[in-house]
Amino acid sequence: MKEHSLLHWKNVFIENSRFRVFLLSVLITGISYGLYKGMLDNFLAEIVGMGEMDRGVTEFFRELPGILLVFILAAFYMLSAETLYKAGAVIMLVGMGMHALLPSTKILATLAICMYSLGEHIQLGMKPTLSLKYAKPGQGGAALGVQTSFNQIGTLVGYVVVIIAFSILTENQPYSLFFGIAALLAGVSAVCTMRISGKSKTDETKHRFYFRKKYTKYYMLEMFYGARKQVFFTFGPYVLILFYGANAATISLLFAVSAIVCFFASPLVGRIIDRLGYKVVMVADTLILVIVCFFYGFAHHLFPRDVAFIVCCINYILDAVISLASMASNVYVQDLSDSEEEVKATISTGVSINHVITIFIALFGGWIWQALGIELLFITSAVLGLCNSAYAATIRMPKKKST
Repeated sequence: MKEHSLLHWKNVFIENSRFRVFLLSVLITGISYGLYKGMLDNFLAEIVGMGEMDRGVTEFFRELPGILLVFILAAFYMLSAETLYKAGAVIMLVGMGMHALLPSTKILATLAICMYSLGEHIQLGMKPTLSLKYAKPGQGGAALGVQTSFNQIGTLVGYVVVIIAFSILTENQPYSLFFGIAALLAGVSAVCTMRISGKSKTDETKHRFYFRKKYTKYYMLEMFYGARKQVFFTFGPYVLILFYGANAATISLLFAVSAIVCFFASPLVGRIIDRLGYKVVMVADTLILVIVCFFYGFAHHLFPRDVAFIVCCINYILDAVISLASMASNVYVQDLSDSEEEVKATISTGVSINHVITIFIALFGGWIWQALGIELLFITSAVLGLCNSAYAATIRMPKKKST
């Protein structure tokens, strides 16, 4: 029996490689990110004073590096994965330091978010490359799983720290202090990355867009998914903060519970995709989404305020779970592809398309909420989901079976 569990993670990697310092950097970055993400929305609402439209504009700039990443990697193609990973760590440190040191204005906060996001996106592109480099032969999948687990554990630790600290310190919320701690951790992680040596080639499939006619429906599905996902990612927590008055500890608790539920639900969703087929999953998950959007937008009309808040929290977690069904589109690509490289190139292009649509939905969603109310915002999300479902229903299942 192969030992692929986190308990035996040392057996997955080449003994004399730099995998320990790499995983340490991933873990510390995860903690820093958990602190950052756990309090960011409340910081923007309570300290910076961002409203609905402002939050959409900020999200536009946060997602912008995701679109530019393919051009950045192409421009610096001569740099190794190790060098780019280190550069990402330094840029993330600068972004977090800006949060800790600069005045809390809308422009400076948005600039800090954009800077941090740039470093984060660069590192996201390099983590799989380094994980596979340090993996023993035949252990590539396990290595990617261990790297992801270290990141998730670190993020959860960050969330828990915010939950405890902001529950105790209810009078003066210590945003600046914890941005400083997050920046310190980002600095420690950056120092760790400097001990990583080597000249690994970056993933060539991430250096360019890859368009083929047979993947047209996949590209369209990514557009619909990116649009509907962005509504919840950007405005889900902000509704709880602005509309229901949720504090940073509550939001961090919601993120932590959501992450834990998804951690255990992910393998189950994968098995459902294998058993029922990706087309069935793509179509069916939207039915749940419509219910989720309805309660998120109209709970305050149906229940007392406290009950409505709990209903929205439950539906936020439920949305995170059904978002796992996006794995089905990757299986769809695999069924259509002729090679592993084609799969990687197509999915990479799909991610870029996803990012393109999300930045405009962030802007448009903020305007809808501000001008027409949260009810119409989540009706829009439901309609986008139904479009995704209707389009998925037109897929013709290939004769060959997915593996």
